[in-house]
Amino acid sequence: MEYAVEINNLTHYYGKKKVYENLSFKIPKGSTFGLLGKNGTGKTTTINILNGFLKPKSGTCQIFGEDSYKLSPQTKARVGFLIEGHIQYSFMNIKQIEKFYSAFYPKWDREVYYELMSKLKVLEDQKISRMSAGQRSQVALGLILAQDPDLLILDDYSMGLDAGYRRLFLDYLKEYAEVKNKTIFITSHIIQDLDGFLQDCVILDYSGVVMETSIDNLKNNFHCYTFRAEEDVKFTKDEIIKNFEIIKNKYTLYSFEKEDKIKEYLNNKNVQYANFQEIDMDLEDAFIGLTGKY
Repeated sequence: MEYAVEINNLTHYYGKKKVYENLSFKIPKGSTFGLLGKNGTGKTTTINILNGFLKPKSGTCQIFGEDSYKLSPQTKARVGFLIEGHIQYSFMNIKQIEKFYSAFYPKWDREVYYELMSKLKVLEDQKISRMSAGQRSQVALGLILAQDPDLLILDDYSMGLDAGYRRLFLDYLKEYAEVKNKTIFITSHIIQDLDGFLQDCVILDYSGVVMETSIDNLKNNFHCYTFRAEEDVKFTKDEIIKNFEIIKNKYTLYSFEKEDKIKEYLNNKNVQYANFQEIDMDLEDAFIGLTGKY
């Protein structure tokens, strides 16, 4: 299998503050991959390392087989970045900024840019500075897609976007990637939007990597169970219980084990429980189940 991104044992600190240690994952070409985590877990740090803005304390980070800190011009041209802030040169209008960017990219595809602009129903002479945050993000996406990159790296694309613009952003991006066989690496803490978009992901929390998995595996094999117990029950995270929550006498357990295994686990602990049931989860529920609410 060929990989667009390969990260091996990546470790980084800001002073004495650890961001993460030994972060490793691979992104196959043509896939959609998410780095998911709460704010402050190292998502943007990873993007900055990929972009060559930061050099990691240790470990390797490669894009199309090259060290991300020493990318050749040819490989740089294959990568499109969308970073926080979305767009510069806001004094330009829609037409001016397209013409300006086109001079730097030999594979420039203006049609994909103007197709997206038509969906926004904006005029060519409309200035970027007079657009909403959602419209500006779509302009930024259009400029990136027009570069015709093989790998799109999008850092917290949802900043400042309402639900409609987030949906437009992902729907258009998904269709484009499938038709063009592009690789997408996206970071976000807004998880519910990515259900049905991502194929694989790495989930981070403040202690490091929680797990690397396919979305199908997470949604099909990670379970949430609830029950009530009148007496206090003590739980710890272990091989069976990946996380838990207790509110008064209601208990919520998260596990990759099936119902019969959980009931056996409770019986072995002599837990007297009632109203046991499994709760359906979407991607956001599973993410919270793995990382906790706080």
